[in-house]
Amino acid sequence: MHAVGLVTALALLQYLVFAALVARARERYGVRGPAVTGHEMFERYYRVQMNTLELLVVLVPSLWLASQYWWPRGMAAVGCVYLVGRLVYVRAYLREPSSRNLGFMLSLIPTAVLLGAALAGTGMEVLRVAGLLPR
Repeated sequence: MHAVGLVTALALLQYLVFAALVARARERYGVRGPAVTGHEMFERYYRVQMNTLELLVVLVPSLWLASQYWWPRGMAAVGCVYLVGRLVYVRAYLREPSSRNLGFMLSLIPTAVLLGAALAGTGMEVLRVAGLLPR
């Protein structure tokens, strides 16, 4: 479970770094809060942060739930693909938003895999408790 904790902490740290990049972009491009529009480059930084948040809210609980039923190090490895995907995503999105697809898929697919694993593990456990699957 240490690997799952490490991946979770790294995902949260990555999000905070993206938030810091948004704060820096606000200053650089003169976009005063609470505005979230203005200069196109600021908007790119902001969308990276918000898109990351949108996936993070699914990733973290899915990672922890999946690791309760399946090999935790394997689930953590899937989470590492997400982390790499977010790095690919931020670099691509800031350069040219239309080139973000690889990073997006490297983030979305691991999140979906973890959610599927969490649902499968939880579902099998419910069936075991109900006596419909052997222990």
